[in-house]
Amino acid sequence: ADIPVIPDLEDVQEEDLAMQVAAPPSVQVNRVLTYHDLDRDLMKYAAFQTLDGEVDLKLLTKVLAPEHELREDDVSWDWDHLFTEVSSELVAEWDLGQSERE
Repeated sequence: ADIPVIPDLEDVQEEDLAMQVAAPPSVQVNRVLTYHDLDRDLMKYAAFQTLDGEVDLKLLTKVLAPEHELREDDVSWDWDHLFTEVSSELVAEWDLGQSERE
């Protein structure tokens, strides 16, 4: 009596599926840590000072630069200006090397 039956095409067409709306997916949003939070956690927890339980990162964490030292202003580059600057530095170095040889 509980045998599933494949519905006929006429029965399916009679159903009004246009008014049925699927439920939206639920996604859990995790908070993204800031650089400050990561820096604080790095120094606070000893678990971050080893990688895979084998690689010691203590030396690396001692010399890591803070975020404010790494931030740089965006500077647009002009190809002609950059090429002239680099080539003049190379010529100056070449002239200095020539004068030292003499």
